[in-house]
Amino acid sequence: MDYKAIDIQQKLGLFDEQWSPRVIAEMNDYQFKLVKLEGDFVWHDHPDTDEVFLVIKGNLRIDFRNGAVDLAAGEMFVVPKGVEHKPFAEREAEVMLIEPRGVVNTGNAGGERTAENDVWI
Repeated sequence: MDYKAIDIQQKLGLFDEQWSPRVIAEMNDYQFKLVKLEGDFVWHDHPDTDEVFLVIKGNLRIDFRNGAVDLAAGEMFVVPKGVEHKPFAEREAEVMLIEPRGVVNTGNAGGERTAENDVWI
């Protein structure tokens, strides 16, 4: 076993693509993913799982059909399963997502923002 800390900033430096989550660790069936976000995402939900957004750098707004939550660096929010949401960042934000392995970033919405799953860095 190689006991080595995961350097989140170093991992963030390994990619520039936005809206393409990269896996950095797994715990049981959950993946810890880093993603860079800027602009508007698509309305979607995850019918079978909650989803955690932890902002590392920048600001993120998560829109809901009946409101929104604003997150700054160091803040997190858990989107309950089945709740339609749409992330938005005016300027690039760096975010950690925590969700079960196999979750598609756009849920059932599909479209051009759908990222390849299970990409490790």
